[in-house]
Amino acid sequence: MAEVLFYHLTQTPLERTLPELLEKSLQRGWRVLVKGGDADRLAFLDGVLWTYRDDSFLPHGVAGEGAEHQPIYLTVDDDEPNNADVLFLVDGASYPFDKMNEFDRVCLFFDGNDPNAVSVARANWTAVAEAKLPAKYWAQEDGRWTQKK
Repeated sequence: MAEVLFYHLTQTPLERTLPELLEKSLQRGWRVLVKGGDADRLAFLDGVLWTYRDDSFLPHGVAGEGAEHQPIYLTVDDDEPNNADVLFLVDGASYPFDKMNEFDRVCLFFDGNDPNAVSVARANWTAVAEAKLPAKYWAQEDGRWTQKK
């Protein structure tokens, strides 16, 4: 059964948080599907993953670039060519709750400084509970992620 993790971004933006969590996913041997809500924003994140650190990059791809062979695949569509273990939903992207069990873990990121994003996250929390999926809520405190109850 998929575990659904909600990440409430309040102190660092997605473009700084995403690479760190993708790195941890790769260290665990997971393949990741990153689904974005906006093509331009996803193109920006694509660039960030190549340049976020001077001494490293995250192997990834997008449609049309042989991405099905990459451990991280970025898309705004419903394609899932890389047999991902983990689904990251960013920038308002959605995914059917009844299909989330196709993944070991689903991570929903939302901007705590955007009232609309917070409202959508609350609705998603309710939908996850109704789908009887286990959920955890993570918030940023003093530069670290803290699980809330």
